[in-house]
Amino acid sequence: MTQTYLPTDAPPEQPQPTPKVWKWYDYFTFNTDHKVIGIQYLVTAFVFYLIGGLMAVAMRLELSTPNPDWLDPNLYNAFMTNHGTIMIFLWIVPSAIGGFGNFLIPLMVGARDMAFPKLNAIAFWLNPPAGALLLLSFIFGGAQAGWTAYPPLSLITAPIAQTLWILSIVLVGTSSILGSVNFVITILMMKVPSMKWSQLPLFCWAILATSVLALLSTPVLAAGLVLLLFDINFGTSFFKPDAGGNVVIYQHLFWFYSHPAVYLMILPIFGIMSEVIPVHARKPIFGYKAIAYSSLAICIVGLFVWVHHMFTSGTPPWMRIFFTISTLIVAVPTGVKIFGWVATLWGGKIRFTSAMLFAIGLLSMFVVGGLGGVTLGTAPFDLHVHDTYYVVGHFHYVLFGGSVFGIYAGIYHWFPKITGRMMNEPLGRVHFALTFVGTHLTFLPMHQLGLQGMPRRVAMYDPQFTAINQLCTIGAFVLAASVIPFAINVIWSWISGVKASDNPWNALTLEWTTSSPPLIENWEVLPVVTHGPYEYGKDNETLKGLEEAAPAI
Repeated sequence: MTQTYLPTDAPPEQPQPTPKVWKWYDYFTFNTDHKVIGIQYLVTAFVFYLIGGLMAVAMRLELSTPNPDWLDPNLYNAFMTNHGTIMIFLWIVPSAIGGFGNFLIPLMVGARDMAFPKLNAIAFWLNPPAGALLLLSFIFGGAQAGWTAYPPLSLITAPIAQTLWILSIVLVGTSSILGSVNFVITILMMKVPSMKWSQLPLFCWAILATSVLALLSTPVLAAGLVLLLFDINFGTSFFKPDAGGNVVIYQHLFWFYSHPAVYLMILPIFGIMSEVIPVHARKPIFGYKAIAYSSLAICIVGLFVWVHHMFTSGTPPWMRIFFTISTLIVAVPTGVKIFGWVATLWGGKIRFTSAMLFAIGLLSMFVVGGLGGVTLGTAPFDLHVHDTYYVVGHFHYVLFGGSVFGIYAGIYHWFPKITGRMMNEPLGRVHFALTFVGTHLTFLPMHQLGLQGMPRRVAMYDPQFTAINQLCTIGAFVLAASVIPFAINVIWSWISGVKASDNPWNALTLEWTTSSPPLIENWEVLPVVTHGPYEYGKDNETLKGLEEAAPAI
């Protein structure tokens, strides 16, 4: 075992009079425990995932024929806008950072809670009203300008709905900033003194880099949206081209945040991958320092790639060259992680659990999405396929394949720690198979659609694209069906699944040294770190015992 329960030099702590675990109704209150907040994030985000997913299915059903059949084009635009917004701002970011980050960071660094518990709770409780505002916008026609809200379209369509959309994004942005401050302070100031920086779990490195990136980029988006709000409601003309405003400036403000937002979503998932793969491969992570530092490198380089989204916006040639190079450079630290995980798998004693299947599935998805990103980062190719379905296929491979597969891997991996129950493995494999097939069936043909010239964000299209669109629609239904075994598995396992031991995977990071589920203040006595988090196979009697006890699944 990496860490032990040996007491620190501090005097023995008195037994706590409070109950050891929370009751179910505590999860519906303004609770300041980081574990409760983490679960609140995860459950709330999954509800929004279902809502956003239903919008996607509705759009794919409409696109199964070339002409609009049952969705009014304005409603289609509103579904498209809010599907993207919900999936990014209310599903992936809150679950990956808020959910896993809150539940795991204090446990992984040996702290009893986050640095600012009340601020942490406030950050979560900004999310439900943000989602409510987004859904409320449908009463006023729904925001229809896409998740980018480019002016002048966002200035002339459904002004009340667009205003609600902006307020919603400002709320989740504020939540993100508050949460990021908390993560940075917690990791820097509250890790146990016995934990060296070289023993910090890679998930913590990933959350640290993500939080710094969020603090640097999120205020820029907030500024752009507030100015847009003024243009819509108070007669200003920051972005009104007919009144001297400049729409390209909005694009710069938007993409300065929104391309790093991809890394905000994917960096925590990279952290999850770095925890799941060595545990289920029973092998030390390959290139610990390289993977840790590559998170910081992505954080820095990621701030200098936003213009590759604007190659068709009158961008000067010199700028296209600079941002093509910077976009290709960001693939280097990303590739470092990919090679590190593959090298970890190589020769490992792989346990094909559901968590591991999703982790391996993510590898294949992200490689396809990453290669698509390299092509789109190159100006000549991007000019050719800009605003076509090639772009849709690419970012769904990155964001759905890269993020959602990682979230599922994390849920299967840490579910025993969160609930004290094991998830059902056969149901997990069915869930993985449907998700894997559905993802490829839905998004791979979109590349072909884009290369043939089908534009995105349209409810009607040329009949020559019908067959491929119908294939994508079938894939979307398979993806929708994949949620059913997962939901059944979570609910059934949480209520009556097999009871989990404190460390069912024989992992070496600190969160596995406390009970499942953890006590309210995590440990009765804070642990002392004696080994690194991935030292499987090392010459240590404790570790040898764990290796021998590792279950064969």
